[in-house]
Amino acid sequence: MTSSTATPATSASSTLYFGPWYRRSPFFEKTLEAGCSAYDIYNHMYLPGYFADPIEEYWALLNDVTVWDVAVERIVEITGPDASAFTNLLTCRDLTTCAVGQGKYVLICDSDGGVINDPVMTRMDENTFWFALASSDVLLFFKGLKNAYPKLNVTIRELEVAPLQVQGPKSKDLMKDLLGESILDLKYYFWRKAEIKGVPVVITRTGWTSEVGYEVYLLDPTKGSVIWDTLLEVGKKYNVKPTGPSDIRRVEGGILNWGADMTYENNALELGLERLVDFSLPEDACISVGALKKIKAQGVKKRLVGVELDGEPFPALNAVKWDAHKSDGGAAIGKVTSAIYSPRLKKNIGYCWMPTEMAKDGTKLKVETEWGPRTATVAPMPFIDPDKRIPVS
Repeated sequence: MTSSTATPATSASSTLYFGPWYRRSPFFEKTLEAGCSAYDIYNHMYLPGYFADPIEEYWALLNDVTVWDVAVERIVEITGPDASAFTNLLTCRDLTTCAVGQGKYVLICDSDGGVINDPVMTRMDENTFWFALASSDVLLFFKGLKNAYPKLNVTIRELEVAPLQVQGPKSKDLMKDLLGESILDLKYYFWRKAEIKGVPVVITRTGWTSEVGYEVYLLDPTKGSVIWDTLLEVGKKYNVKPTGPSDIRRVEGGILNWGADMTYENNALELGLERLVDFSLPEDACISVGALKKIKAQGVKKRLVGVELDGEPFPALNAVKWDAHKSDGGAAIGKVTSAIYSPRLKKNIGYCWMPTEMAKDGTKLKVETEWGPRTATVAPMPFIDPDKRIPVS
């Protein structure tokens, strides 16, 4: 992302080069001031990656509370008299049970069952839905689908809404001090409106960590500094730290990353996300359910599984997908997607695509990593808290 014509932006720890062709979040300048030393490009916007050592940030998440700029989760809104019918076309999950004030993790799927995106969807009112999106061109997909259903009266637009994540065991204490005791009544995957220093926000009990956490959706993009400074000030006594997203914790928790662990080529059954498919949906009410029924009847040829990898700790998240082979060698039979060292488990863990007949716990593989060959063993995932009791608590 460097260029001789780009504008330099200096932080305490590094000099970074930024150009006008990518978007900056309302919190961007504050992340620079806080010492962010690495940025990624995600949904055409700068995503803060690291402020300190990733393992230090991991322990801050597990022990205290962290604040992340995740305005890269672009918010697409569907609203109008037929918003409910149109939204149901997009996802294979039954949304008739989703109340106003509630959110759900959903899969946006195409007519062949392939996953276009896996956002958190929130129902903002009877005829308005928000999608907090991973990095794929979902806005264009939604608009294209609207052209195929011209009789449905909906408006589709990307909002200038910017989320921050407040994550970790002390996040409840921070949010209580910030907004009062009533925020503790907010249930997992529900949301409410609030104000912070007079700035309107939406608060959700969600996050990308499998820890207790909240997301603060800034509704006025001119007030990013107010929200950032207030969170850090209120969180001082809880050792609040600005960090980037924790790949260690999300892999431990079995959280998938669209574009890394799955793409348009994969479907819910291969991913082990069959629970997000309501096979009783009428085929004219959901564009993907017919294909997913056929896939279920035929069975899938590959699956994404958890793996533990031996040897020295990986120094970082893998930068490329690794070939996986049978334990006795031969041609590659799969790919390791995300892989990283877990300080808590004291082992390397990750995900691997492999043939269904081999996707059994205990299966041994040989993997060609960036740090030399390793033996991998198929293991259950999530690696920690399989019942997801921590984030609900």
